[in-house]
Amino acid sequence: MVFYQRELETLDRKRLSELRDERLRRLLSEINTNQFYQDKFHAAGIEMNSVRSAEDLKRLPFTTKSELVAEQEAHPPYGRLLTYPLTRYVYLHQTSGTTSNPIKCVETREDWEAWMRCWGYVYRGAGVGEEDLVFCAFSFGPYISHWAAMDGGRHVGALCLSGGGMSSEQRLRQIIANRCTVLVCTPTYALHLAEVATSLGLDLRASSVRTTIHAGEPGASVPSVKGRIEREWGATCFDHAGATEVGAWAFDCQAQTGSIHLNELEFVFEVIDPRTGAAVDEGARGELVVTNLGRFGMPVVRYRTGDLVEVIAEPCSCGRTLTRIKGGVLGRADDMLIVRGVNLYPSVIDNLLRAFAAIVEYEVEIRRIGGMDELRLKLEVSDGELFSGVERAVLAEFRSQLNIRVNVEHAPAGSLPRYEFKARRYKRVEG
Repeated sequence: MVFYQRELETLDRKRLSELRDERLRRLLSEINTNQFYQDKFHAAGIEMNSVRSAEDLKRLPFTTKSELVAEQEAHPPYGRLLTYPLTRYVYLHQTSGTTSNPIKCVETREDWEAWMRCWGYVYRGAGVGEEDLVFCAFSFGPYISHWAAMDGGRHVGALCLSGGGMSSEQRLRQIIANRCTVLVCTPTYALHLAEVATSLGLDLRASSVRTTIHAGEPGASVPSVKGRIEREWGATCFDHAGATEVGAWAFDCQAQTGSIHLNELEFVFEVIDPRTGAAVDEGARGELVVTNLGRFGMPVVRYRTGDLVEVIAEPCSCGRTLTRIKGGVLGRADDMLIVRGVNLYPSVIDNLLRAFAAIVEYEVEIRRIGGMDELRLKLEVSDGELFSGVERAVLAEFRSQLNIRVNVEHAPAGSLPRYEFKARRYKRVEG
C-alpha cells in the first residue's frame, strides 16, 4: 500500500484525536480576528478560546452555504470572511454555483499548502507518484478543483498535463500520444471520453492509463458507474470528495473496499440528522459537517456540506486508522426524490441505469403529481440496440429493485447533453 504520510495515517485513534484537538485550538486562536466568526460566536454567547476539543466544537453554531452567500452579497466582494488583509492572499477561485450564487474563495500561500497536503493524500492513496504522468481533463475555469488537481499532482512528484482548451477528441489523442498513466475528471466525463473513443476507433484499454481519479459527483463509488469506467479504460477507478469552501476532505485507497477515508488529519467531521441538526448514531446515514484545520485565511467552522454519508469506524485493510464513509458520498440532503412513496437519491438511479451497457446517456424528468415525484427517463442507447428490449429490461429492474413504476422515452442518438464538469441530468418540469 502507498501512503502520503504513513506514520500519521496509521496513528492509533487516541493519538489521532489528540493531534486533531491540538490543530483545532491553533485554528481557533489564529482566526479570532475573523469578523464573520467573531460575530457568529458572540451571538451564540460562546468565546472561541473556550473551545478546546472536537467535543467542545459541538457547542458552536453551524455554518451554511447560504450564510456565506449572503455575507458576500451584503459585504462584496468577499464578505467579512477573511482572517487577514487582502494583500496576504494569492489565489482566487469560486464555487460552481450549482445550488446558489457562486462563493468567491481566496487562499493564502499557507492555505494552498493545506490544499496540496489534502491532494497528496488523494494521489498517494491511489498509488500516484513521480513515475506517473497525470492528465487533468478540465477546461480550467475559475473552479479550484482544476488548479488544485494540477498542483497536487506536481506536489507528489508527478508530471502533469493540462487538458484545458481542448475538445474531447484532442484530449484523448493527447492522453494516448503522451502515454499518460492517470486521468483526473468527473465520472460522467470519463464515460463520455470512452464514448468518443469508441466513435473514433480508439482502444482505451490499450492506452497507458492505469488509474482514474474522480470527484464532483458520487459516481466513482457507485458500483455500476465504477465498474463501467474500469471496463472502458482498463484502469482502476478511485473516488475522492471535496468542496471549494472546505477542501479535498476524503480520499480512496488501493484496498478498494467500496468506502473512502475521511481525512481526519486535516478536518474535523461530524454526522448529523439533516432535519434536526442532532448527531446521529455511528453507522446511521446523516449529513456531513466539516471544520477545516489548515486553511486559516478563509476558514469554515462546522460547515454543513449537504452531503449524505454513512460512517464506518473499523480500520481499513490498507492499514489506515482514519474513519471511512461507506459508498462515498451517497447524495445530497436536498436531492431526495419521493417516487410513489419510495425515497430515492440520484446515485441509486445512476447505479441501476449504468448497469445496462446499451444505455449511452440518460436524463430524468421529474413531475410533481399528487404530492409525489413521478419520473420520466429519456434513454439514449448504443447503435444497433433495440430500444424496446432495453425499455422492458429497465422497467423490470425499477419494479424488482425499487418497487416503483417509471416512464421511459427513447432519446435519439446524440440528443442528450454531455457534461465535462458536474452532470445535471435531473430536471423538474411542470406536471
